[in-house]
Amino acid sequence: MAELTLTDFERGPLPVAHGFSPRAGGVSARPWHSLNLGLSVGDDPAAVVENRRRVARAFGVELESVARLDQVHGAEVHEAAPGVMGRDGDALISDDPRWLLAVSAADCLPIILVDARLGAVAAVHAGWRGAAAGVAAAAVRALSRRYGSDPADLQAWLGPAIQGPCYQVGPEVVAAVRADPTVPAAVAWPDPTVAGRWRLDVPGAVRAQLEASGVVPAAIAVSDTCTHCAADRCFSHRRDAGRTGRHWAVVRAPG
Repeated sequence: MAELTLTDFERGPLPVAHGFSPRAGGVSARPWHSLNLGLSVGDDPAAVVENRRRVARAFGVELESVARLDQVHGAEVHEAAPGVMGRDGDALISDDPRWLLAVSAADCLPIILVDARLGAVAAVHAGWRGAAAGVAAAAVRALSRRYGSDPADLQAWLGPAIQGPCYQVGPEVVAAVRADPTVPAAVAWPDPTVAGRWRLDVPGAVRAQLEASGVVPAAIAVSDTCTHCAADRCFSHRRDAGRTGRHWAVVRAPG
C-alpha cells in the first residue's frame, strides 16, 4: 500500500503540520483494521508499531521523535522531552519541530493549539473527565507560562470526537462538567429516548473553556466528524463496545 501523506489526515485550518489519523492505511487485522495506533487494545504489537511508523513518516519524523503520554483523563501538561515519555498526562506542549506531539482517542476529543507567532503548539486529550478537570485551559496556561504565548494569539482545532447527539451519559457526568462556571448549561440536555439520562456536547464545553481562557472565538475551529457515526472512517470505543482501535491527533511545531 502507498505511504500515508498529510492529505490522508483530517485537518483543521491551522498554519502548521497537524491532523487526525485515518482509520485506513495500516496493517492491523479486524476488528482493529487497519491503522490502529493503540497498543493496549489487544492488537498485534508489531502491527501497531508499523502503523505508528507510517504516521510518523507522514509528518517527516521517525517513531522515536513522537512524544506521547500515558493518558489518565486529567489535566496534567508536559513539555515534550526525552524524559517525558510514558509519564501520566493528557496534554503536551513544544516549540521544537523535532518532536511530533500525539494524543490518542477513539471518541474522546483531541485538541490542537497553535501559537504561530512564537512557533509553539499543544496536543490535548479531553474526555468528559478531562473537560471537567479543565485540561484545555491548563494547556493554554502552560503555553503562556513556558513560551509567553498570549491566549489571544492562539488558534485551536477541536478534532473528530463523539458528538453530543450520540453521547449518552448519566446526571453525575453532566454535574461534573457543568461544575466549571465557564461551561454553559446548554452543553447538556435530557436524553429524549431514556428517562434519567442525558446527552453531552464535550466539544461545546471545551470551546467555552477555551474562550474563557482568552482564545478568540473566531480562532476556534471544530470538526463536525462524529466518531460514533462515521464507522467507515473512525474507531469508536462506545459504538464498538471497546473492541476497536485508536486514532492519533498530532501536531508539529513549525521549523
